[in-house]
Amino acid sequence: MKLNLGYIDFLNCYPFYYHLLEREPDPDIRLFPDYPGQLNSMLARGDIDMSPISLAAYADLWGDVLLLPEFCLSSVGYVGSVTLASKHPIEDLHRRTIGITNASHTSVVLLKILLKRYYRAEPEYVTTGPCPDPEKQDAALLIGNYAMLQSSRPSPYMYDLGDLWLRKTGYPVVFAVFAVRKKALQESGEQVRKVVDSYHRSLSCLEAEKGTVVRKAGARYPQIVYDIHDYYQRLCFDFSENLKNAAMFYLEQANNLGLLPRVRHLEFME
Repeated sequence: MKLNLGYIDFLNCYPFYYHLLEREPDPDIRLFPDYPGQLNSMLARGDIDMSPISLAAYADLWGDVLLLPEFCLSSVGYVGSVTLASKHPIEDLHRRTIGITNASHTSVVLLKILLKRYYRAEPEYVTTGPCPDPEKQDAALLIGNYAMLQSSRPSPYMYDLGDLWLRKTGYPVVFAVFAVRKKALQESGEQVRKVVDSYHRSLSCLEAEKGTVVRKAGARYPQIVYDIHDYYQRLCFDFSENLKNAAMFYLEQANNLGLLPRVRHLEFME
């Protein structure tokens, strides 16, 4: 039985899929590359069985999915790929317009928490396509590859949300978690374990042959102007206890502000 596997088609997720994409494709695994927002919806509908998803989306899927306990996409402080580009200082965004991407959920909720709780700002949020145009609103939330494109033009004020979150809360940001539908685990447990093994192999490749992984990533995403080696140094892929605590802090903050349903605890695949 084939397993339908989501892939966040961004530079940050590539290290998890290096082995599957470049070394050992598996005929029993069908890959679905897309934006995080699309993968969130596909996993919710059951169109895919397993995928990295926005941490915020996990709140909506709680009870239907289990998380892989080993993996996440996170950063401690500055990350460079989750950016608020603004015409005004962040302290002056109350009642102004902010373009928010439909490609992500975690970053949108992260921005709303920061502005409401720490800057007392309630702007007008305008949902756009994957890449909001900072020229069309007072500010725009740029994520993933779109925050690192060659065509990206610096705005008067640029804020890295990973850096802001760490300075305001003391916590790192968990942007994405890896989830599998409970039904898929029951029906396709062997394939799920093969994916987990492939993730481990991929991250081992990143450690043992980083130059090759970085070169392949650059070839896959040639439009990005960013030091990929440095970028991968900034990201955290191991879902440590500290990051699990950070994930719960984020989910609790979002629930307290009415932005996400309550998550009582993280549920993991054994």
